[in-house]
Amino acid sequence: MSLAAAIARIEEIQGALNPRLPEPVQATTVGGPAAPTAVTASTASAGGFSNVLNGALANRGVTIPGVFTSPYATGVNGIAGVNGGAGFGNQAIVQLAQGELGQAEFPPGSNDSPRIAEYRKATAGSGVGPWCAYFTSWLANQAGMPLGDSGQGFGRVDDVYAWAQRVGRAVPNGPGATPRPGDLIVWDEHIGVVEQVLPDGRIQTIEGNSSDQVKRNVHEAGSALGYVRMS
Repeated sequence: MSLAAAIARIEEIQGALNPRLPEPVQATTVGGPAAPTAVTASTASAGGFSNVLNGALANRGVTIPGVFTSPYATGVNGIAGVNGGAGFGNQAIVQLAQGELGQAEFPPGSNDSPRIAEYRKATAGSGVGPWCAYFTSWLANQAGMPLGDSGQGFGRVDDVYAWAQRVGRAVPNGPGATPRPGDLIVWDEHIGVVEQVLPDGRIQTIEGNSSDQVKRNVHEAGSALGYVRMS
């Protein structure tokens, strides 16, 4: 057998053992050169594996460098703040809260429902009970700004405000204390989210567990104990 034939035979055997992936299809543009080639199947497979691995790690609370993760996150691949496309930050909190308006206890008076159970998952070990702090913990988590030193959320209003005081986020109510949309507004044993400050100074809010539902309310500026600055 000639050397060329032997090489050809070896390549044939290698091809049978390790079949080549099809060449990527090139997109073309009208009246112009071909667009850049698509990602090869091997690269796509590697990317898909990476996404699965990242998601598995994030859902177990493992921090991936450069990516925000939380053991209580419920977003894509465990990254908080991407569900619903609201993004991150105060505006995301407001948009998320607006999207939850009307969610109510079922059965009525039970402090529970399938949706409220989702809010409860944003807190560490909380059981069925008054859920206004569950709601704000869920909003903060989804917006990429989880409450608590380790993003664990809080089931009690007092714990939210105590943490905010400790980390310098608490804004006591009083002259000159003007909240921003997306900040948390705290009363004695109740908490909500500031939707906007009205022209007359009153505070428009969205609150969980208000008349057993997620509800929009308006309060006098001096009614709250204080605010939690979210950003």
